[in-house]
Amino acid sequence: MTNKEERALDMIADRARKKNLNVFSVTRPHGMRGYILIEAEDRDSAEEASFNLPYVKGIIGKTTTLDEIKNMFESSASTVSIKEGDIIEIIGSTLKGEKAKVLRIDKQKEEIVVSLLGAVVPLPVSIKMDNVKVIRREDMDDENSSEEN
Repeated sequence: MTNKEERALDMIADRARKKNLNVFSVTRPHGMRGYILIEAEDRDSAEEASFNLPYVKGIIGKTTTLDEIKNMFESSASTVSIKEGDIIEIIGSTLKGEKAKVLRIDKQKEEIVVSLLGAVVPLPVSIKMDNVKVIRREDMDDENSSEEN
């Protein structure tokens, strides 16, 4: 899949250059497989750059502003403070709403390995960092008890 996205991205950029279209950037957003974002002066320029190319299925019917998508371009690994032992809630993916304990963190892949708390048999599951939120931290209890002493 990634190879097709890269090839489509290259073909769109190449067409925009050759036809001198008002396209400013073409990118593949993190966390959105199968999508390419085109920054253009207007919708017609974006459509002309991508129309009838291999691997391009069509254009989504909505024009988007930078504010709506800027979180896709900011690195989440550096801003997320997930630690081993944290209890998280899964806010995306098929396991939405499940709670789990963080076993390992892979900042390069922006993934964490967790063990689901409600599972009968504990199995490690890899999840993207942007699909979770921390709901309890183990050292929070330690800090609170040391402050009382």
